[in-house]
Amino acid sequence: MALNFILLFFTALFAGLLVFVAPVFKEKYFKLLLVFAGSYLFSITILHIIPELFAGNYNPGRMGFYILLGFLLQQVLEFWSAGIEHGHIHKHQAASYKGVFTLMIGLFIHAFLEGTLLTHNVSALHTHSDKTILLGILMHKGPAAFALAAVLSASLSKKWTLVLLTLFALASPLGMISSNFFINQGLLSTEGIGILYGLVTGGFLHISTTIFFESSPHHKFQLNKLAVTFLAAALAMASEYFI
Repeated sequence: MALNFILLFFTALFAGLLVFVAPVFKEKYFKLLLVFAGSYLFSITILHIIPELFAGNYNPGRMGFYILLGFLLQQVLEFWSAGIEHGHIHKHQAASYKGVFTLMIGLFIHAFLEGTLLTHNVSALHTHSDKTILLGILMHKGPAAFALAAVLSASLSKKWTLVLLTLFALASPLGMISSNFFINQGLLSTEGIGILYGLVTGGFLHISTTIFFESSPHHKFQLNKLAVTFLAAALAMASEYFI
């Protein structure tokens, strides 16, 4: 768990710090990175998370409800976060302090919840190594942290940007530690674990599909994006079945 904490925290922190050392970035390459991360996240959700949730000790009907609820919850969170979870960068729009506050609430809740997927317990989700899920979260957190730092640096001082970036970087590790604590203390039931996992799974579906739709807003065929999508899906299949 300590290694997961380090990887989650420093991946987000270092990705966000890139804004200060490389403030000018090629939007085309950033979008390709997002497409790769979105494709991998979608693939592991379909190949790994959803099958094991429905094959586990959870009520299938309720699990479907929790996943749908997570999908809808992510839509609500994005009203606060302005879509930073899937790489929206609006540096030209300086956010108000109230806007920064709601943005951080939306992002923190999302990142906290996704950290719960890395909880080590006897549930069905971890009959397989969690490396596949960890890699998906890391791929997702990097671009999100970069987008967050880009938006914050347009509105706040470097000091406050670093403070809020650090807070965001801590969200997923805190989610992982908190859920582990509640489970070990017997304060989180099997049903409660299923609710958490279902909510996060729905959120993953929303984020990954949104990345796909927004990467080609005019529905134009782009070979490079198609190639990146298939490459990420192939990596997900390899990590699930062969690694």
